[in-house]
Amino acid sequence: MTNLYKLQRQIKHYAWGSTTFIPRLLGIPGDGSPWAELWMGSHSHTSSLVSLPSGDVCLGELIAGDPRRYLGEKTAQRYGELPFLFKLLAAEKPLSIQAHPNLAQAREGFERENKAQIAHNAPNRNYCDPNHKPEIICALTPFTGMCGFRSREEITRLLSVFNAGCSPVREAFIPLLKALEVPDQALALRNFLDALFGLSLPVREALTQFILSAQGEGYEWELMREFARQYPGDPAIIAPLYLALFRLEPGEALFLKAGAPHCYIHGLGVELMANSDNVLRGGLTAKHIDIPELMKVLDFNAVQPHIIKPEPDSACFTYPAPCEEFSLTVIRGTGTATSAAFTRNAPAICVVTEGEVSIGGMVLKQGEAAFIPANGDDPLVLQGHFTLYAASVPGEQVPL
Repeated sequence: MTNLYKLQRQIKHYAWGSTTFIPRLLGIPGDGSPWAELWMGSHSHTSSLVSLPSGDVCLGELIAGDPRRYLGEKTAQRYGELPFLFKLLAAEKPLSIQAHPNLAQAREGFERENKAQIAHNAPNRNYCDPNHKPEIICALTPFTGMCGFRSREEITRLLSVFNAGCSPVREAFIPLLKALEVPDQALALRNFLDALFGLSLPVREALTQFILSAQGEGYEWELMREFARQYPGDPAIIAPLYLALFRLEPGEALFLKAGAPHCYIHGLGVELMANSDNVLRGGLTAKHIDIPELMKVLDFNAVQPHIIKPEPDSACFTYPAPCEEFSLTVIRGTGTATSAAFTRNAPAICVVTEGEVSIGGMVLKQGEAAFIPANGDDPLVLQGHFTLYAASVPGEQVPL
């Protein structure tokens, strides 16, 4: 029988988090503070803990003691550690506008900042590790956000409203609109952002007041007014006019590749990513913003968010994601026994989001999570009424 290891909760309290989403899922009272993320994995910043007879140990230390046993031969040989990080994410306010580097960019940036002797926990550190960070977000509640640039033509149309602004705003937006006249999308967007982030403080303040006082209608304007109240003077408050908006219904997901500008706005979801915490921020945050570094990694192509919808009434669905480090599967139990549908010759982490499941001799209740070591010869049986999300490493399925 495969040993399962129940994971102790590792909560992150960030200002944008929700006071209710995660406590409600865990079935415990909130404490009034914002619960933003619950981490499940072995990242060096916040590794999950498991309880052993000898005491609590970090999941990363457990795996390091015998990588082939816990990860399986293939994953241990290729990565030497758990290659993904799994989270519950609860946004009450917008996260920062951000993008993540590709693998080559992450390695170069990590080495460069090491040579510059920037402490790994320094607030101005951009590259915390040498890994890329593709990710997938799957909604547990209605979930809204922004992802990817709109086309330069659409941005120009949406920005035309500022022609009616007060004199400082109207005059300041002339070079922004001029930048968008360049036929090349990438060059136009790069020049546009250079001009936007180069606005003077008085113009930024005037822009904030214009947004708060204008009678603009629609979801874009609702968001801009919200952003202007929370981050006055930040030019990124107009991001809903240059980034594409998306809305996920529960069970729907969105994959984000390297370089995609994005911002989660509101909702609860499961988030799965490569084992990295590299973030380049571009506004709507009190944290470190490095626009020149962000511009190096951004993908300026116009991309409409592609929403992944599970098959209707499916008891099991694996979300397609072009990524070698992770795979996300949702399993729904209706009382009858079912075999685990995620890869068994690789490690997995499971979290129960509804109900209760018996798995591998362990009972997991709503909000509880477990690490499942690789064991290709030992199919797992799940039983109960539940919804469970499993993060694993893609590989060949073991015949059931």
